[in-house]
Amino acid sequence: MSNRKRTLVYFVVCIMAFLANVTANSDALVPKGTVEVWGFWKQLPGEMTGFTQVSAGGNHSAGLKRDGSIVCWGGNAYFMSTVPAPNRDFVAVSAGRNHTVGLKRDGSVVCWGDNYEKQCNVPAPNADFTAIAAGNEFTLGLKRDGSIVSWGWRVGDLPVPLPNSDFVAISAKADHVAALRRDGTIVCWGTNLYGQCDVPGENAEFVAVAVGTNVTVGQKRDGSIVVWGDCSPGWASPPEPNQDISTIAAGYNGLGAVKRDGSVICWALYPVILPVPNKDFVSVQIGTGNFVGLKRDGTVVCWGPNGNGLPTPDFHNDDFVDLAGRGSFWLGLRSNGTLTKVGWGDAIDKVPLVPDPNTGFVDVVMGKDGVFLGLKKDSTIASWYLDHVGLSPMPVPEPNSDYTAIAAGNVVRAGLKKDGSIVCWGDNTYGQCTVPSPNQDFIGVAVGYRHTVGLKKDGKIICWGSADDNALSVPSPNANFVSVYASDTHSAGLRSDGTVACWGNNTAGQLIVPVPNADFTSVALGSYTSIALRKDGTVACWGNNDGGALNIPEPNGGFIAVAAGESTVAAIRKTQLISGTMQLSNFLGTTANHQFSTTVTSLATPGVTQYPVMLPGDGGIYAISTYLPPPYNVRVASPHFLAAKASGVAAGQATNFQLTNGDANGDGQINLFDYVVLDTHFNSSDPMADLDGDGSVNLFDYVVIDQSFGAVGE
Repeated sequence: MSNRKRTLVYFVVCIMAFLANVTANSDALVPKGTVEVWGFWKQLPGEMTGFTQVSAGGNHSAGLKRDGSIVCWGGNAYFMSTVPAPNRDFVAVSAGRNHTVGLKRDGSVVCWGDNYEKQCNVPAPNADFTAIAAGNEFTLGLKRDGSIVSWGWRVGDLPVPLPNSDFVAISAKADHVAALRRDGTIVCWGTNLYGQCDVPGENAEFVAVAVGTNVTVGQKRDGSIVVWGDCSPGWASPPEPNQDISTIAAGYNGLGAVKRDGSVICWALYPVILPVPNKDFVSVQIGTGNFVGLKRDGTVVCWGPNGNGLPTPDFHNDDFVDLAGRGSFWLGLRSNGTLTKVGWGDAIDKVPLVPDPNTGFVDVVMGKDGVFLGLKKDSTIASWYLDHVGLSPMPVPEPNSDYTAIAAGNVVRAGLKKDGSIVCWGDNTYGQCTVPSPNQDFIGVAVGYRHTVGLKKDGKIICWGSADDNALSVPSPNANFVSVYASDTHSAGLRSDGTVACWGNNTAGQLIVPVPNADFTSVALGSYTSIALRKDGTVACWGNNDGGALNIPEPNGGFIAVAAGESTVAAIRKTQLISGTMQLSNFLGTTANHQFSTTVTSLATPGVTQYPVMLPGDGGIYAISTYLPPPYNVRVASPHFLAAKASGVAAGQATNFQLTNGDANGDGQINLFDYVVLDTHFNSSDPMADLDGDGSVNLFDYVVIDQSFGAVGE
């Protein structure tokens, strides 16, 4: 920095004063529970921060966390979203159509998911890899010596072009491959029906390459994009001006890029609505219509019409008390009696919620045929059907009154009345709607496929309907039951001593309750899967493990409710609150709604980490929730601020943070290199260099560094 500039800086220091007075608010709302879904579908992570890389596949998405772990969400039919243990020491991840590839710090590769074409069989020696790429049913690995190794589908038909050397980057998505050589040229091979392997013009000065369906994208050194292959309208031509590109991406039916100013551009065969605010992005990845963007602060933003990346803002850190649903669509019941969409899926944003008014609900259930029932506080039932249009109201038998419980199966719905009688409606082909006499003294009801289950006041279970698959054969002794459950293949009863009895079809072992069969408080049944909640807050799962339905998320504890739908299971965890105030030194902008990267680790369960989003309100007051048991180590960070850490935080303890400003290059310390960043971006509006938050990089930002010079972050 010149002497004249230094003089001006210290002159500014003399006339500036920074004031920060923030008080804590003790009235923060404590969430009741956070939702988790696993099995055939994996929920979108509630903590969409702490990421260093993202990847979007055909049916799922994946992200690499700062701690070296991988998180996957979306489809899980082939276990491609179930990361194998130990989930640590990863440095890169790539999502294919139905398999996932992770690169370890030691240069080895781990693959999981669909392996029909041997795309998960890493060839020996499994070492010295520096980059990975997952295609439809094949995998690519780039070696340290610049060579490429491929395995899986059509490997014999798709040999790496010679010379197999000097490669520095690889990309695969559908049925062709592209690789960048050290000299700036691109080599493509594989399916070439649309010319996606024919690099146009001068094949030189490329710095990046990305492969989509029947299309290839190359980024030039001058910041422009070249697209070749399928030239369908709206697909091959990047938006103008075609310049200032920093990273590129291609998917199954969409293309995208990040500009040097941190904004995202996307174009596809359909209109794409960009995220708001469209800034601070460092990369974007594209799957089957879904876009996954990584921001500079480590947060992930998802958008697009297809569900494996579509976010649901109400999915986490809230007051859920009950769940009902299947597949990728669930409704959550809140403690205030309202229902909220919980899940993801095609066109989920177009699905209306429930008939107005959305108030006064005390229970919600869903049948396999897509019919939801909601029990209201006034003892009436609301019924609606989920189809491709949305949620449409359905009639309930009259008089719609005096109900105390509800149940829904494949084609039958049922309600329990205050007088102990049961009302059933729907398909009665097998007599499953004909309640045996006397229709009285019932205290519970459950509905399966062709049968119905009722619980009497004396603790005895009565079943009616089809006797196929032993659906009506209640295990002895038929006594001391306190609740009943049913799916389309099997049924269950919970006894007063906390044991569970199952009967019906046992094709997948869904009747075999794990040991110890004790201390259970509630049960939920999927088609071939069972889940039960124990008194200590742990859950047990048994039956079919399609999609990883039996792979309980760690730590197994803190659960307060369970639900099941086909090969997907769900649960609500009790959450703990961490709250306090956040102060940002030497910052003119508002702390309110400024997003912070947060890491919460539990001293009671080492190895399990959460990354909840912190969005302070007025006065810097924040509240984040975690399902991990206390005490905690909490780390917070924000761009150009040094990270701070609080250790041994107790649940509910007021924990205040003050972040030191001036780390312009993000290396965790404030030194001469930060001045270099300001010199480079002087008179710009670069958010990383605009330290004081006044909208421009000027002399005042040098003041910030001067005042914090020499400071080191956590």
